[in-house]
Formats: sequence, structure tokens, C-alpha cells
Amino acid sequence: MAIKSLSTATSSAGAEELVTAVREFNRFYTNVLGLLQEGLLETPYSLTEARVIFELAGHDHSDATELRRVLDIDTGYLSRILARLEAGKLISRQRSPDDGRRLEIGLTEQGKAAFQMLDKRSSSQVSDLLGRLSSADQRRLTSAMANVREIIGGQPRPAGYVLRAPLPGDLGWVISQHGAVYADEYRWDASFEALVARIVADYAERHDPQREAAWIAEVTGEPAGCIFCVRKSATAAQLRLLLVNPAARGMGIGGRLVAECTSFARRAGYAELVLWTNDILTAARHVYERAGFLLVAENPHHSFGHNLVGQTWRLSLT
Repeated sequence: MAIKSLSTATSSAGAEELVTAVREFNRFYTNVLGLLQEGLLETPYSLTEARVIFELAGHDHSDATELRRVLDIDTGYLSRILARLEAGKLISRQRSPDDGRRLEIGLTEQGKAAFQMLDKRSSSQVSDLLGRLSSADQRRLTSAMANVREIIGGQPRPAGYVLRAPLPGDLGWVISQHGAVYADEYRWDASFEALVARIVADYAERHDPQREAAWIAEVTGEPAGCIFCVRKSATAAQLRLLLVNPAARGMGIGGRLVAECTSFARRAGYAELVLWTNDILTAARHVYERAGFLLVAENPHHSFGHNLVGQTWRLSLT
């Protein structure tokens, strides 16, 4: 997927706001970690010196060229950093036995002790930060960090996910995500979010846990998908509110959610599982088809600000 530059993707004013927001976050996060102190983590070492020490701790030996590439540090600046660390007896340099032109750089025993101290204080600092947050906020924080790494650093997205019952706050997420995703992808108006809110409210207030259930798919600690199985009649259950966040698509979450809903409906003693959708929701329809659902009826209607074709699908559970 191509990434547009700020000049083509947004207006000039919008681009300036984005740049300002990123810079403000950088200053905020730097202050949170205490990186503006003269000594990092109340040690004699600067941030750059600590980065070099941490990088060398992960390898037996390195060289200046590799350090400059990995840490993206100016050649002259790195040379001065290495000189200070060598003068402090934290690193040593020696000729490579395999290439006499290459100087290998490694931590001395004193340098390894400095790394252990920096590593321990860094972990303690982050632990103190996390300790001030609730479990939910800890999950939000780590998920946001993973998103930043994925978007900016090209990190591969997580391959795994978990399904669980809704936690406090998840039902609100179901409503807001349906409203946001369908408005963004299909331009559906607020009446759709209102419909979802009524469905969720009915479930929250009156559902029978023996015959009705809901699942949240979680990726890196954050909700990424959902599905509901509710009673339609004594013999039929209804699959409702299947959604997979766009960032989590392609992981098989939709199919797994439908399979979980189907298994529950069968265990609950229903004879069939039905659902209502619209023909423009092609990705969801493919998931239903693969699960064995059959299209049994279609009807045109005007809803959510658009002319649509509603579809009823049915799966026999006997």
C-alpha cells in the first residue's frame, strides 16, 4: 500500500497539525522517561552512551560501522562517544582475528557492570510507570506502542489473537467501532450506530447466559473483533454484530469468531443459526459461505442513508 506524503495526503494546515502533534508527543514521552536529565536514569551516562552500551551488550563484538548503521549516529559524534567510553574503561577495541583492518568493539567487565545497572534501573523505571496504571490502561498502552512500531518501523503485525468474553468497557467498544468502521468504509450514517447500541443494550440487560453469548477477539491486549449469538426463537439462534477491526483483518479472526458462535449455538441446543446482512458486505458474506451458511432470502431496503439489499442466511445445526 502506497503511503502519501503529508503534502498530498492532507491540507497544509492539517499537515502542520500532524507534525505539531508528533513533536509534542516526542517531548512528552522524553520527559516521562526522564531522558532530559543530564545523566540518564541518574547515572553518569548520556542517552547516546547508554544506547551504545545496550547495543554492545547484545553482541560479543561489533565495529564502528555497524554501530553507526544500527543506531543511526553521525560518524564524528559516535567516534567521540566511543572515545569517552574507552577512557572510562567501559569498552575495549582490538583487531579482528578474521580481518586485520577491522577494529572489534566490546564491553569490558566494567562496561558489562554498567549495562547491568542501566538495565535494572530502566526496568524499575518502567515498572513504576506501569504500576500507576490500571490493567486496562496497561493493555491500551502496550497496544498503542505496538501500533506505533508497526506503522513507523514496519514491524510485522502480531500473528496471534485470543477470544474471550466481554470485559467492562468492551460493549462500548463494540458500538463505537461499528459506527466508526461502517461510516468510514460504507458512509453509513448515525442511525446504524444507534441500531447497534440498541442491540448491545438489549444483550447487556436481558441476555440468557445459557443460550446467548458474546466474544471479543483481542490482539496485543486490545479488542480487535467481536460477535454475538442471541436467541431468535426456541429453535433458532441469531448471529449478530460480526466485526473485525481493519488493522486486524487477514488474521483469520472473522472465521474463528463465526466458528465459535456456531459451536455455542449447537451446544445450546438450537436447531439452526440465522443471520441478516447486506449484499455490499462481501468479506463477511465470504466468511459465512465458508462456514456453511446458505442464502435464503434477499430484500431491498433503504437504511443508514443508503439503498441496500438485505440478505438472510441460514445454517442448519442438526
